[in-house]
Amino acid sequence: MKTTKRRLLIGSATAAVMGSSIAKVAFAKLPLEPEKEQASYKTLVRMIRVMFPHKRFGDGPYQRTADAVLVAAGKTPAEKVAFAAALQEIQMSGFTDLDDKAALARLKAIEDTDFFKLIKGTTVTTLYDDPEVWGLLGYEGPSFDKGGYVNRGFNDLTWLPEPRIEEYTGAGQ
Repeated sequence: MKTTKRRLLIGSATAAVMGSSIAKVAFAKLPLEPEKEQASYKTLVRMIRVMFPHKRFGDGPYQRTADAVLVAAGKTPAEKVAFAAALQEIQMSGFTDLDDKAALARLKAIEDTDFFKLIKGTTVTTLYDDPEVWGLLGYEGPSFDKGGYVNRGFNDLTWLPEPRIEEYTGAGQ
């Protein structure tokens, strides 16, 4: 009986050591810090640009959004590893070399994954909360600190005709 317990203990220890060695080799190839690895970062920025295409946007808003995605993805070590693995898979598929139509099709294929949902959710709240983007889209930003909209262009719609205003005199008159 003692021999069986010893063999079980030795076997478990061997499996644990081998498992951790394999994990180290597998994780060594993952871009766990995509912001420092140019190819992974470029892939993430390209994904965001394909998801939310705007011809007038420069690289700045997309890069700031990618930075926010990386912060959101690294909340726990497990999330960071899962994100890095998914990003590496996209990168290894040659995503950055695809044309926009093929890249969009590739993203549609993964749109139900947590990886995609994290990027999309973070991008929606970050990209369109960027003051540079506001200017490009014609939004002046919040008005409260400037006194509101009433005296700041509330009624400056010069491209619409003047409204026809008629007094209501009551029914049947």
